[in-house]
Amino acid sequence: MVVRGKHDAARDAYFLGLQDALRAAGIVQPVLVLDRRRLLANMDCLRGQLPDGVALRLASKSLPVPALLTLVSRTMATRRYMTFNALMLGEIARMDPQAEQLLGKPLPVAAMARHYADTPPVADAVTWLIDTLPRLQQYAAFAQTRGRVLDICLEIDVGLHRGGFQVGDALRAALDWLKSCRVLRFAGFMGYDAHLSKIPALLGLRDRHIARSFARYRGALDLAREVLGRDAASLPIRNAAGSPTFRMHRSDCLANEVTVGSALVKPSDFDTDLLAGFLPALFIATPALKVSDRMQTPVLEPLDGIMRMFNRNRSGAVFIHGGYWKATPVDPPGLSYNATFGRSSNQELLNAGPGLALEVDDFVFLRPTQSESVMLQFGDIAVYDEGGIVDRWAPFSPSC
Repeated sequence: MVVRGKHDAARDAYFLGLQDALRAAGIVQPVLVLDRRRLLANMDCLRGQLPDGVALRLASKSLPVPALLTLVSRTMATRRYMTFNALMLGEIARMDPQAEQLLGKPLPVAAMARHYADTPPVADAVTWLIDTLPRLQQYAAFAQTRGRVLDICLEIDVGLHRGGFQVGDALRAALDWLKSCRVLRFAGFMGYDAHLSKIPALLGLRDRHIARSFARYRGALDLAREVLGRDAASLPIRNAAGSPTFRMHRSDCLANEVTVGSALVKPSDFDTDLLAGFLPALFIATPALKVSDRMQTPVLEPLDGIMRMFNRNRSGAVFIHGGYWKATPVDPPGLSYNATFGRSSNQELLNAGPGLALEVDDFVFLRPTQSESVMLQFGDIAVYDEGGIVDRWAPFSPSC
């Protein structure tokens, strides 16, 4: 049986337009391209889908470019950021001195101490995430010795099981401990629920797990009221969701803010039913260094003909500039990786079908599977708008 695939498909006019824009801009190396019009369309989509009364917090790791974060912040009218490491914490504080930053993962107390040493005085506009009682006590000890009062948010496990307080005795013990602590100011909870987007909607399975997740969050709010006398409305931060799940939160009765980032550029890991209205806005463009209509596998050359019989997309070979990115080829159609040949960050091999409409030095386009690490790998990002490259945006320093 012959597998035909996409080897006869013509190149997409959208990517041919991108190629023309890159050539006109004199770009001749691998580059990350951000489509500004698609980004703006995604912001309009997000604005229309945010639940009533629920604020937006931007996931800085997913949009790790100062000019990009600034544009989104202004357009979406938010100064709330979720930040995931000490380096970016300082960079965002310098980018926007009025930023309200919430840590998206708990950091070692030494990393927190380094932040305060490197980034005074605006560093106080930070809410630190705490996941265990020992870490809570470590942060309190630091604050006591430095004469500080720290804002903290407790991470709760709402079903993802990636750490955080179990809603029950563990959370009660932390809240009890906070009751007598004078150097930590309790701001609220963060409950990340990305697992919900992976659950099939079939037979109500997803809805049942959404209800369980919400029940856990509601249980945390009930404990805060019971132990601290704090009702939900008095907690400034009731953070939930992420790009895959923000639409599951219908109103502010549970969460008063959701965190979104990746949806605005929509890498392929976010091709879900809940994000169907968002457009891919981020692509890797890289020159084709070598193009051949015949694939030759080292040592296994006699088997190449057999491979072509089963998959004609194994007919040709394209070696691109760079590679081994978290991305999949999207144009020209039919390009694919070769598991036998292997991956390369120097000259990646992509297999192609017969009659591939690609010449040496033409651009190959790949769609990132995620934005957070990929956007830090290419230097200045090329901003595409109205048929041309209109700007170059420098990303933050590499971090994780």
